[in-house]
Amino acid sequence: MMLKQRYSDKEFEAGVDEAGRGCLAGDVYAAAVIFSPDYTNEAINDSKKLTAAKRKELADIIRRDAIAVGVGIATVREIDELNILQCSMIAMQRALEQVRATTPIEYVIVDGNRFPGVDYAPHTTIVKGDAKYLSIAAASIIAKTMRDEAMIELSAKFPQYQWKVNKGYPTRAHRAAIAQFGPTEHHRMTFKLLPD
Repeated sequence: MMLKQRYSDKEFEAGVDEAGRGCLAGDVYAAAVIFSPDYTNEAINDSKKLTAAKRKELADIIRRDAIAVGVGIATVREIDELNILQCSMIAMQRALEQVRATTPIEYVIVDGNRFPGVDYAPHTTIVKGDAKYLSIAAASIIAKTMRDEAMIELSAKFPQYQWKVNKGYPTRAHRAAIAQFGPTEHHRMTFKLLPD
């Protein structure tokens, strides 16, 4: 199924999505992508429906083809100080700021049902937007590949947590490692790291 190219009639419409909200470790990442209104690519889809290799390949194509790509991060420390929902929003706003440094933004479409907005463009939230709109799907691919790469890098320093495999998500093996070795400075201490 072809994803829709546009939600608004604006030329500079940015699609936004985040990755890593449900993880026990690592920063939360967001990306914003603007394509030209007539851009199509049938391979781009919701990042969850793609293999890691396909995501990586598409991330390079998206960076090449997009008018603009921005990435925003909220750190583990910020997540523990504020909360994950707020930090997901902050990461999205930071991704948009990065785009805005080079490209005007006239409209914003965001995956999900919550976004505090920005003061320079109207926005619409779209539930399952990453499976409906090209730019949001592209943003989901960029955010996911960047975050996965960061977790693989961290995994070299902390191999016992198997972040190379689980990317910080609450798998049984990840939780067993936390129980055995304790948490690192990369774990979100405000999250329920271990079951009761």
